[in-house]
Amino acid sequence: MSRTANINRTTKETDINMALTLDGEGISNIDTGIGFFNHMLEGFSKHGFFNLDVVIKGDLEVDGHHTVEDAGIVLGTAIKEAIGDKKGIKRYGYFILPMDDALALCAVDLCGRPYLQFDCTFPNDMVGAFDTSLVREFFYAVSYSAGMNIHIKMLSGENSHHMIEAIFKAFAKALDEAVSYDSRIKDVLSTKGALA
Repeated sequence: MSRTANINRTTKETDINMALTLDGEGISNIDTGIGFFNHMLEGFSKHGFFNLDVVIKGDLEVDGHHTVEDAGIVLGTAIKEAIGDKKGIKRYGYFILPMDDALALCAVDLCGRPYLQFDCTFPNDMVGAFDTSLVREFFYAVSYSAGMNIHIKMLSGENSHHMIEAIFKAFAKALDEAVSYDSRIKDVLSTKGALA
């Protein structure tokens, strides 16, 4: 059975429609209104083998903050819904991803408890029309709405574009591992008997 979620969220700041399939082929259709953010979500989809459709109408006349943060809220909600009861999944995933000068580490735990550790400083304030400070805001929103532990560490890097892209791809690879099934896991991978 395909693990999917369709989420619609409308506020005075953003109108978001998102469809996520965890067991996909890396096919995406992304329109956030921010070119670089589109590129990052396309990379997340491709490298995690997630099918992802996203359409966002945000108050970009203010800035990109609400669009990016609310996208994180909706993506986290979609991940949580698509995973379901978590029976049989590996729960943990990690990846170290190189991209030219950048080397990013991401580790995740689908434990049901939100936490973000973000250790990265970007040399530039903007990449295209994207405010680099919003990378942390995005992953904070994902972690809290998904109930997911996320650790991100930039091991090296000089180019902000490469650094951010490495983070999104490393997150995709780590999440792909965490949501994958292991035939040895018969229930949920926890001595408590629950992931919540």
